Amino acid sequence: MAHEWQQWGECVIAKERAWVDGLPILGSIWLIGAIADRLWFAIDQSVPAWDQADYLTGALNYWKALQAPQWFSGEWWTSFWMLSSKIPPFVYISTTPFIGLFGAGADQATLVNLLYGAVLLASVYGLGIRLFSVQVGLWAAGLCLLLPGLYAIRLDFLIDFPLVALVTLSFWCLTMWWLASDETWKVADRWQPQATPQPLTDIAQASAILRFQSFGGAMPMRVMPWLWAAAFGVALGLALLTKQTTLFFLLTPIVWLGAVSIGKRRWIKLIQLVFGLAIALYLCFPWYRTNWLLILTSGKRATIDAAIAEGDPPLTSLAAWTFYLTELPRSVSLPILIIALVGLVLYWKRAVVSREFAIVKGRLVTSVDYGGLRHRGYRQDVYAAWWQSVRWLLIFLVGAYFLCSLNVNKDDRYIAPLLPVLAILLAQGLVLFPDRLRLFRWWAVGLAALLMGLGLVPSGMVPPLSDTYQHRAVLADNWHHADVVNDIIQTEPYLTSTVGVLPSVPEFNQHNLNYFGALRNFQVYGRQVGTNVRQVEQDARSLSWFVTKDGDQGSIRRPEAQSILTAAIAESPEFQLQNSWALPDRSQLHLYHRTVPTVQVKPGTGESAKVRLEQVRVPNQVAPGQPMPITYRWSGSWQELRSGLVLLTWHRDNERWFHDHAIALGNLQPSANDDTAQFQVVERLAALPPKTAQGTYTLKATYLNRETQETYEIAVPDLRLNLAANAPAPAPQEPDFVTQLRSLATKMPTGMKELSVIFEEINRLNQYDPVQDYVAQARQILDYRLQQEPQNREFAYGLALTNVLGRRVEPAIAALETVVKLDPTNPNAYAYLAFVNLYDFRPKAAQAAINAALALNPNLPELHTLNAVSGLMQGNLVQAWQEFRRNN
Repeated sequence: MAHEWQQWGECVIAKERAWVDGLPILGSIWLIGAIADRLWFAIDQSVPAWDQADYLTGALNYWKALQAPQWFSGEWWTSFWMLSSKIPPFVYISTTPFIGLFGAGADQATLVNLLYGAVLLASVYGLGIRLFSVQVGLWAAGLCLLLPGLYAIRLDFLIDFPLVALVTLSFWCLTMWWLASDETWKVADRWQPQATPQPLTDIAQASAILRFQSFGGAMPMRVMPWLWAAAFGVALGLALLTKQTTLFFLLTPIVWLGAVSIGKRRWIKLIQLVFGLAIALYLCFPWYRTNWLLILTSGKRATIDAAIAEGDPPLTSLAAWTFYLTELPRSVSLPILIIALVGLVLYWKRAVVSREFAIVKGRLVTSVDYGGLRHRGYRQDVYAAWWQSVRWLLIFLVGAYFLCSLNVNKDDRYIAPLLPVLAILLAQGLVLFPDRLRLFRWWAVGLAALLMGLGLVPSGMVPPLSDTYQHRAVLADNWHHADVVNDIIQTEPYLTSTVGVLPSVPEFNQHNLNYFGALRNFQVYGRQVGTNVRQVEQDARSLSWFVTKDGDQGSIRRPEAQSILTAAIAESPEFQLQNSWALPDRSQLHLYHRTVPTVQVKPGTGESAKVRLEQVRVPNQVAPGQPMPITYRWSGSWQELRSGLVLLTWHRDNERWFHDHAIALGNLQPSANDDTAQFQVVERLAALPPKTAQGTYTLKATYLNRETQETYEIAVPDLRLNLAANAPAPAPQEPDFVTQLRSLATKMPTGMKELSVIFEEINRLNQYDPVQDYVAQARQILDYRLQQEPQNREFAYGLALTNVLGRRVEPAIAALETVVKLDPTNPNAYAYLAFVNLYDFRPKAAQAAINAALALNPNLPELHTLNAVSGLMQGNLVQAWQEFRRNN
């Protein structure tokens, strides 16, 4: 028995170390894939579509932020996580080194996929070895290059391929942790090398003893499960920082192993699992904590609304649950699928028919190459180990399939993280295919490779194949994004510009124009407008640049609004055609510019660094309560102009109203010129006098530096503004964004009935100002104003709103505490304070505000909703249940 045990043990050790022998082949597989991918990118000249361009811009945003990091600043970290509020940012962050090394182009950014490709192949190889053999690991890695569902996303800059790699890495680490059983080192402690080996009744125990011997002591065996649990936690945390749908794939195996640990009272394993999950939570918590509300509110639009718009089948239909099953042949290549399934079925049938199929319950063990050794129960052990490995893969695959199908929004690439694990099962089927028929195995792989090639070559070189994935390279193609951006920058070299983009086709849309603008130092932004009929006129009055297109307009949510705005811009005397270009689809692209720009900047004269107000032009008489045209002409050094907020107070006796804003509306480029150079800025804006204003007003101006908080008075030209109710109404104009935001803030005391209107308008303003700088301007202005007038309730509400919009939690709470002091009889003020405290997970502080509000108005429905949430956060389930029943 001792000799037999030793011979068998040597075979186990050989397998433990055999993975090293396959590394050169694995590296060759990765290199072949890398060369093929880069060759495809060299041929392809297409422009990024919607998602690709959006993700590329996200990577540029993080690259820009990391040029001057402030590692020890909490405010910097908050702004860092807010750069991507809806999509987890790990892919963006991991791309920044490639941008720094190779450049900011789309092809350069996709180099990050080589890194994730290496992670994927290593993870698949590791899983294949651990569950089956080196041969299976290598075949599975090779299949990952050929599966259409994987190579289609590998050739784009999408978060899906990195997600595939990180989910597979997490599953590998989870598997290795479970196999590194906490009980194996107990066996090792009891075993003495010089003692006579005892008969082994468990493959895992024998393997554990030999692994113990190879590590040379008991302590490494005690540590290994903890190391794998930590590795799993890191991988899971990074996967959750890549996409929330990570849980669709890993939740089932995690719950399964947790349940097994509890059921078998393996408390050490349970502690290790919790340890790994805690590491994952630690890694991803800062981003989720900062953005959790936007994640929830955008979830409906990204799933339910998108599913309705795309015509996805409802969950009550059979099609919803068979959608991915019917797509499976296209995702894995039909030849490979057929041959692999035949191999699996033949092996399973042989195991069942021979009645040597044994199931070892409760333990996942690996199949072992016995090297020809035969002993009693040999075949049963092999089949049992094989079935345990297959069952573990099926737990992952079935659970992932069910949870992905439960998502109403269906797309082939949403289930891509399932494919590498499926590739391991398919590779096992290919390996198990009878040796006498091995030609069919290579025939399947060769045909899959041929189909992949035919689906990637440029259009026109081969006829299209209907049932295969096609991600064809595009030859020379110019959709003139760079020309549009160049034209805008040449026309307004000192300004940051936002372009209203009307078409939305894959080759030209708001996202890829925005990306090309980001490549030019973020000087041009593209935003989609014309999506709401009620806002068409505001869209036309709020932007100075628009792009329209003839022919196919693409995926437009509201075609009627888009066509109205397109016609209005083309026919309006306020716009002139700046340039036109012929497009590859034989249509025309048109760039329009406002005839009289809202802001003009040109070099000036003088030596004073301080800002001067050289001219103010107003109508002879204007009606109160209506936007009135007003022109300011400022001059000064570039630094002072770029950093300047101007506090403009129109006053008459004890009455006053304000037209505060940033010089040039905050659109001066940060590094366009020498800071001491003199410039002149002309602003053609619309102010908004209050409805109660009457009589003659004069102007007082104060300069506030946004960076240093320095202030000084600005001399004002001698002028008078006459407001009269019987004055003729001016032509419709849009007030500047800061004025609109302050006007919206005055509606806050009325509560929920106005709150939805406020945020609808803010969403519109955010389209016009892509970086939401108008919010930061308003916040600094109102903070200064409130310091000067601490009892001004309007300033307090406005400051609270701007802090909430900026997700500045501590300042928002402080501002709302000021609000409740200045408006102590308004339950809505307490409700706002309670909400922000709940947002920051402070249920006790929120409860105090809720109680005060309920004392003022116990019939306000929103208070009871907040009370239910507060009770839930505090663990008071009775309170939460009572409030839930009350609201339903």
